[in-house]
Amino acid sequence: MNFDLIHGINPVAEALLSGTRKPLELILPSGRLAPRLEQLREQAEGQAIKIRLMTKPELDRLAGHNRHQQVLLKLPPFVYAELDQLLDHWRSSGRSAFFLVLDGVTDPHNLGAILRSAEVAGCHGVVVAKDRSCPVTPVVEKTAAGALSHLLLCQVVNLSRTLEELKKLGIWCYGLAGDAGSQNLFAADLSGNLALIVGSEGKGLRPNVRNHCDGLLAIPMAGQVNSLNASVAASVAMFEVVRQAG
Repeated sequence: MNFDLIHGINPVAEALLSGTRKPLELILPSGRLAPRLEQLREQAEGQAIKIRLMTKPELDRLAGHNRHQQVLLKLPPFVYAELDQLLDHWRSSGRSAFFLVLDGVTDPHNLGAILRSAEVAGCHGVVVAKDRSCPVTPVVEKTAAGALSHLLLCQVVNLSRTLEELKKLGIWCYGLAGDAGSQNLFAADLSGNLALIVGSEGKGLRPNVRNHCDGLLAIPMAGQVNSLNASVAASVAMFEVVRQAG
């Protein structure tokens, strides 16, 4: 398939607004449109985007499910940013570097939720590994709720090498881990240039990636369950960075 298909009112609205990827076609249900769908139709017409009408069964077949909120948008295939683009974005922002590195997050709902939090938290970009990582799928884009229209996502071959590149630029790399020897996240100084590294849902950080971190951080736990969902852990850590930045 030489296009990406996203669904959902909010992701489609964000994609139409961003201009990051020029939409190929907006697909709506035939008949009278709900107000939000009518707004999307008018927006697409104003941008000279092709509009196609389908019956609900046809929408279901094209989407592969019935959770599309009666709107689909065809986009050119997603193109990952280069690491240099993320670095340029940081340098031009006038702020301390703030990157998120994902080591083996494979669940599309988790990835989408992490990307949404990263955009809201003001990350300069997110880095994922080319292998052992979830690609950008319609589920990712739907869960991210439009974040990928504003957030740079970079795919690299070797995460460890990328961490070394960041460290050479004066960016401190901190991995999230539940180890007994890890520093309490809320007691750590997270000011200045930094990158947070989040591991996979089941195994956490791979040993080689862990060894390239400047330090390990742990979120203190008070309950009986000793770990958090990857997207929740990432969000807690990112917003502690935001809190410390004031």
